[in-house]
Amino acid sequence: MQSSPHPPAAAAGQSSLLEQTIGAIEPIEKPALRERIQRRLDNLTKPRGSLGRLEQIVLQYGLATRQVEWLAPRKSLFVFCADHGVTAEGVSAFPAEVTHQMVQNFVSGGAAISVLCRQCDIDPVIVDMGVAHDFEPGLAVINRKVSLGTKNSAVEPAMSEEQAVRSLEIGIRLAQAANQLGYRLLAVGEMGIGNTTAASMVIAAIAGSEPLAVTGAGTGISEQQRQHKAAVIQRALALHKPGANDPLAVLRTVGGFEIGGMAGFLLGAAAARIPVCVDGLIATAAALLAVRLSANVPDYLFFGHRSAEPGHRVALDLLGGSPLLDLDMRLGEGTGAALAIGIVEAALRLYREMATFSSAGVSDKESPGHA
Repeated sequence: MQSSPHPPAAAAGQSSLLEQTIGAIEPIEKPALRERIQRRLDNLTKPRGSLGRLEQIVLQYGLATRQVEWLAPRKSLFVFCADHGVTAEGVSAFPAEVTHQMVQNFVSGGAAISVLCRQCDIDPVIVDMGVAHDFEPGLAVINRKVSLGTKNSAVEPAMSEEQAVRSLEIGIRLAQAANQLGYRLLAVGEMGIGNTTAASMVIAAIAGSEPLAVTGAGTGISEQQRQHKAAVIQRALALHKPGANDPLAVLRTVGGFEIGGMAGFLLGAAAARIPVCVDGLIATAAALLAVRLSANVPDYLFFGHRSAEPGHRVALDLLGGSPLLDLDMRLGEGTGAALAIGIVEAALRLYREMATFSSAGVSDKESPGHA
């Protein structure tokens, strides 16, 4: 994929934060570093290559972080939350107020992602990018509200260009803050009634897919409602005609504030050389935007799982992503990414803690039992 030919304009003589971040993202391939990591993998007390994709995870993590050895990484999952004007079109089985109610549930620890973060020792961070509700002061939510939800993209652009850039740069700054706090393995998830519609619009615009091919059940809608949802997506895309190679136009016309926040977060993490586990449909739509802005972003991404949503499969194919898990999930919130972090952490721990043939006094030769 190519980077956007039209980066956002900045003041004369200055580069915007978005431009600076895009320019700082480097490819991870370092032949000498790869050889050193591979040498240790091959010297662990196991047949070479026998840990399969876990060994590829180790290589990717080491190359992304530019390290041969590392301590157990501190982990955090950022849940980006926002509302969507397109819910006025009746595309969801749940009313819009469920967004702010679920944010409260995240904070109180009762959501699925709350449970998984406790299970996997992940620090959850809840970010309000544009929930149509004013939360009580002191609630454990990071307030980065761009607006009280997007506009209805079926009748007008979801947001202004300034709001699109702002949502990206909020995500970048949050990734920079995570880096400063010492997190070395991150994940992204989301919450927002209507955001499967927005994500499907983003994917259809970039992939050039027919709306029905990327439209799933979302919150549990019927087949008749799915057909209606696809028609709404078709109407929005026909109205705005965003170009597949203009990610800012796609975000501005049919995206969401949480999608922009996640896209910016992926850019910021890649610039800081921190790998990120990406969740399902909505998070992967954000990854598509990030990759359109910088072709080097996929080097820093682990795709957590394959969602049951058809649009997710289209997006993964476009990105060349190979998910770590396939559990027929479509909840969102970051649940698939949280589970995948456990897989990544297991791979890193095997690399870090297994003995080598020399340290264990084991002959570096496959026995007949390994044949």
